[in-house]
Amino acid sequence: MKRLVPGLVIGALVLSSSVAAAADGDTLAAVKERGEVICGVNGGLPGMSVLNNDTGVFEGMDGDYCRAVAAAIFGDDSKVSTPTLTADQRATAVQGGEIDVLFRNTTQTFTRDATWGDFGPVILYDGQGMMVPVASGITTLEQLDGATICVTSGTTTEQNLADQMTWLGIAYTPVVASEIETVYGQYEEGRCDAVTSDRSQLAGRRSATANPEDHVILDVTISKEPLAPLTAHGDNNWNDIISWIVYATIQAEELGITSENIGEFAGSANPEVARFLGETGELGSALGLENDFVVDVISAVGNYGEIYERAFGPDSGLDLPREGGPNALWTEGGMMYSPPFK
Repeated sequence: MKRLVPGLVIGALVLSSSVAAAADGDTLAAVKERGEVICGVNGGLPGMSVLNNDTGVFEGMDGDYCRAVAAAIFGDDSKVSTPTLTADQRATAVQGGEIDVLFRNTTQTFTRDATWGDFGPVILYDGQGMMVPVASGITTLEQLDGATICVTSGTTTEQNLADQMTWLGIAYTPVVASEIETVYGQYEEGRCDAVTSDRSQLAGRRSATANPEDHVILDVTISKEPLAPLTAHGDNNWNDIISWIVYATIQAEELGITSENIGEFAGSANPEVARFLGETGELGSALGLENDFVVDVISAVGNYGEIYERAFGPDSGLDLPREGGPNALWTEGGMMYSPPFK
């Protein structure tokens, strides 16, 4: 897979003519001309996007969806570059046309939707939590009165922390940094009493500590964090493409279609399946894609359940269960739901 160098300062990118064309509302044409998708990621977050040094590929949910976009457009999931972005760089990278799409554990909010760009469907329903050393004996937020808390700047996490502590009347001192490695480095060095972020991020970073059993994520959730992809304002078709790629992974799981068995569904007598796989109808062409783009997506990254299992299942080391939670399919009591492919 092609990628940009991890840690690249995205703001320093020189816009090519094909990237500049994206600002004029035809991102798909610009991407095709360039020959690859530029998909911004975090790059340092297990479960969402972390570099596999052996393959040079970013693994995790965000990394998989970057590959899915390339598969849908080119029929080749390797045609993607994945520059890493700090939280502070995200909005500028999207608005400036420096990336085509952002898959970077980014929470959809009113203000961001109004000013940053257009969000696609939620790929992970998360919530903000708090991690502390086991040795601290802390089990509640109230016990953090007077504590120092590490937090990433330029995030909803920072504001949520301030709102929650003000509401509870808890005094604290924030220790703020823009780089995720700095935030968790300070925590592990004991420069703060706790660290706060999305629960999925805390689980991922806990697994990356020298001794994960020495840290505990408190049984408290202080916010809603719907994580979703983001595209620039002004290109509805491009946002539709990103959205329906995400929906395709959810719909595939509902239909029982996986990366392993998708070939068995070819020639299905079920009209819904035939239309979904592009064997009938013109759904793909309505977006400027091949009618069977879904086949390329699922063959490359699998359905939503497969993506989630790799990112957060027992074998990932994070083990964040879906059952009974919002990330389960709607048919199983969750919130994962695709509009009809028709």
